[in-house]
Amino acid sequence: MKTMFKAALLAGAAWSAATSVGYAQTTNSDGPAVEELVVTARRREESLKDVPVAVTAVSEERLANTGAQDITVMQQQTPNLTVQVARGSNSTLISFIRGVGQQDPLWGFEPGVGLYVDDVYIARPQAAVLDVFDIERIEVLRGPQGTLYGRNTIGGAVKYVTAKIEAEPEMKFKGAFGSYNQRDLVASAKGMVTDTLGLGLTIAKFDRDGYGKNLTTGAEHYDKDVGAARATVEWTPTENLFFRLAGDIVQDKSAPRHGHREVQALDFLGRPIAGGAPPADVYDTYAGAGDFNRVETRGVSFLGEWKLSDTITLKSISAYRAGETKTIIDFDNLPAAILDIPGRYSDHQFSQELQLLYTGDRMQAVAGLYYLNATAAGAFDTVLSQANLTIATAGFVDTESWSAFADVSYDITDALTISVGGRWTQDEKTGQVYRQNFTGLRSPLFGNAQAVPGLVRSNFTNTKKFDKFTPRVSLRYEFTPDLTGYVSYSQGFKSGGFDMRADAILTPTSANGYEPETVDSYEAGLKGYFFDRRLSLNTAAFYAKYKDQQVTLQTPVGASIASQVLNVGQSHMSGFELEGVASLASSLTANFSLGYIKAEFDEYKALDLTKTPPVITDFANSRVFQNTPEWTGNVSLTYTHDLGDHGRLTFTPMASYRDEFSMFEVPSSLDQKAYWLYDASLVWTSPSETFRVGLHGRNLGDERYRVGGYNFPQSAGVLFGNSVTAYYGPPRTVTLSLEAKF
Repeated sequence: MKTMFKAALLAGAAWSAATSVGYAQTTNSDGPAVEELVVTARRREESLKDVPVAVTAVSEERLANTGAQDITVMQQQTPNLTVQVARGSNSTLISFIRGVGQQDPLWGFEPGVGLYVDDVYIARPQAAVLDVFDIERIEVLRGPQGTLYGRNTIGGAVKYVTAKIEAEPEMKFKGAFGSYNQRDLVASAKGMVTDTLGLGLTIAKFDRDGYGKNLTTGAEHYDKDVGAARATVEWTPTENLFFRLAGDIVQDKSAPRHGHREVQALDFLGRPIAGGAPPADVYDTYAGAGDFNRVETRGVSFLGEWKLSDTITLKSISAYRAGETKTIIDFDNLPAAILDIPGRYSDHQFSQELQLLYTGDRMQAVAGLYYLNATAAGAFDTVLSQANLTIATAGFVDTESWSAFADVSYDITDALTISVGGRWTQDEKTGQVYRQNFTGLRSPLFGNAQAVPGLVRSNFTNTKKFDKFTPRVSLRYEFTPDLTGYVSYSQGFKSGGFDMRADAILTPTSANGYEPETVDSYEAGLKGYFFDRRLSLNTAAFYAKYKDQQVTLQTPVGASIASQVLNVGQSHMSGFELEGVASLASSLTANFSLGYIKAEFDEYKALDLTKTPPVITDFANSRVFQNTPEWTGNVSLTYTHDLGDHGRLTFTPMASYRDEFSMFEVPSSLDQKAYWLYDASLVWTSPSETFRVGLHGRNLGDERYRVGGYNFPQSAGVLFGNSVTAYYGPPRTVTLSLEAKF
């Protein structure tokens, strides 16, 4: 109750203060006006102030001035957002917004937060921890985006917008060198080669030694070895036609990330295993499963825009993407294969979107059709050396999705605008799941032809269809040219599917799959500029009902693991968000954000496998939301000193706060306590903007904080070696960046 009361006071204070200064518009500050941000949250360019959606937008300039390295930096600057590297991986993305997301990146499971690169939906999270290069801005849309974005945006959407080709040819070279032998190189060239044709090419290589070591094999641990490239062709044959062809590839050859053992290893009799104590350094491991890891994703997209008239534009977005992963996770973090998981994944997707955009004097509209055809497949072994047992799992999920959408905004008066939208979606999914016991270490799927086949635990194929209409409506009122308020209702939808770990012996109904989930979100916001545009303030208060919530559970049962993907019931979330930029003086700017969320289960019905026979039980009173801290906050200052003919210096210190949170719905010893991160950057820019030199320090307090983990304690499964492992965020690093453009 105390935190809810504080949130209510904060919301009331911010709203009342913003309303009063919005009308007063008086100040003694001598600072210049803050920059007006333009976003494409509603598939058209608009001022951030005019968008009736909670949006965080970070420009390329700010990303550069803060030394941002990859997309996970958005977690520090965005209220109620989790964007992390997935447990057991180097470049797989896990995202949560306002308590909604999906921690499990296994094939067949879909995210609750949509990732878009230039309006192309990225269906799989592998290699989606995008490094920051060749970028214009990053946008984070909070709350369901079920109308204009639709697919898997039940929690929100993250948009990575790349830089467009400008008229003047430009070459840019950037290097970054720092802690742990970091050496990043990015080279790009782009420009118009004729009056109508533009070309762009960017090549990047990111290397770093590990934060720790594999004390068994000597290999690097938490290292980075990533290569990437992006090529673009833009053609404007007439003033009414525009075409853009883009291709990209990412290759991750970093060593496997096995994590850190948190507790003493125990054998199947409960006795300590020699050498099974946790390593002293949280970035070290004793894993003996191997050091090979390869992830590759690639894609091509084609955008066509035809301006039919001054008011109507037709747009087509076609895209194809594919990827492969070969990796291994050593769950026990010991030389023996007590609990090792070698795995491989593959996926491909084709998507086609058609949009019709209308911009009139009083009405703006977007309508369109969307199609997706995707396959995600894979295999993995669960190797249990104490039982000389391997459980082989393999399968695929085919998805075909159709949707039609429309969103219309109409100016009822000069100040009042109503927006109404809706999207109809139909998904058809076919899932194939195979699971079998083998005597021996590893199965024939991973090279052990001598393994003795045993009990077939699952072998089924099933097809299900899901369809849903998701509406949205909002009212926006312009109190003054600089102050806008809005209220909105939106619904998000994520279709059901099949559990790729399904064990038909332990959970026979798993072959039937699981059902869709929905979120109904109510939001009110106030956005605007105050004090002669020296302060921008965006606030939002929200309440959401989460229905048929999908939850992934893995419960050890004897020598096996019972996997369940369940529609556990209902929950609700309420909270408040505030973001702002203040021009304190001609050379000093402050950025700040604050987020609060209270997320609680109202119903959590799951199969209690500890009972004989198992029974359905409501666990709502003992379950919590994962990856959802109650409070998140950030504050930074940007001081710019003009050096005249010698350029300018920009100093940006930043502090970010993240409240305690749980790794899973069931609280465990892996849960992370509240922590602060402190960063600082000093950047020199030449007078002509040709050269830029930066010194960037991140996590200057050298905080040790968990970002993921696996929890298989001895009490849950004696053959798993008391495997409680954690994955940690980066330690303190210092980087020198050098940039030149011509």
